[in-house]
Amino acid sequence: MNHNPDEYYNRSEVSNSDLTELKNILHPRIQFGNKEAAFRFGNLVDAIITEPSRVNYYRLTVDDVQYNEDEFRHAREMHKALRMEARRDPFLAKVLAESDTQCFMVNHDQQFEYGGFPFTLDTRCKWDWWLKMFHFGGDLKTTFAASQAEFDEAVDYFDWDRSRAWYMDIARSNRDFIYAISKKNCRIFKKFIERGDEIYTRGREKYEELAFQYWCFNLY
Repeated sequence: MNHNPDEYYNRSEVSNSDLTELKNILHPRIQFGNKEAAFRFGNLVDAIITEPSRVNYYRLTVDDVQYNEDEFRHAREMHKALRMEARRDPFLAKVLAESDTQCFMVNHDQQFEYGGFPFTLDTRCKWDWWLKMFHFGGDLKTTFAASQAEFDEAVDYFDWDRSRAWYMDIARSNRDFIYAISKKNCRIFKKFIERGDEIYTRGREKYEELAFQYWCFNLY
C-alpha cells in the first residue's frame, strides 16, 4: 500500500485505465459530451473529498490545474451533498471518517485465465477509499445520471463493474462499493458489490478478455 500519486502514475504495471485505453483502440465508439472536461471536473471533486491538501480555495487550483468559480462552487455543492448523505448513511460516514484515501496496490505476476489459457500480468490499482480494518475499499464517481436507473446503466456503460472486479482481485477482497454524486441534481447513488454477484461476474468477464488482449499485444 502506498500513497504517493506520482509514483503510481510512473509505474509500469497494468492498470484498469490501461485496459480502457486498449478497449478504446479495439472497440472505438461515439463519445457523448466533452470527455476531457468531465475528467477534469471529476478530478476536482475527487481532490476536494479525498485529497483536500491538494486544493487551494483562494487560487481555485488543484496542484497546478486552474479552475473557475463556477466549477469550484459546483464541486463544493456536490461535496456538501455527500456529507449530508453521510448523516443518514452510517456506512458512508465510516468511509469518510476512517478510510485511507488515494492509496495504491501492486500485484506482481497476477494469475489470469481466458478461454482456458493461463497467463500472468503485473497489475496495479489506486483506491479512492480503502478500509484497512475490513480489507475492502471502494470508488467515488461523479455522474450525469439523475436517477438510480440511469446510474445502474452507467455502471455497465462506463465499465465501472470492470474496474471494481479488477480492484477486488488485486486486493483479494470480497466486497466493494461505489458512491456516485450526480452533477445534475446532487443526488447520491450507491452500489455494493460482493464477490460472485452479477456486477462482479460481469466486470471480471470484461477485464479477463481485455487483460488477455493486453498480454497478447505485449508479447512482441
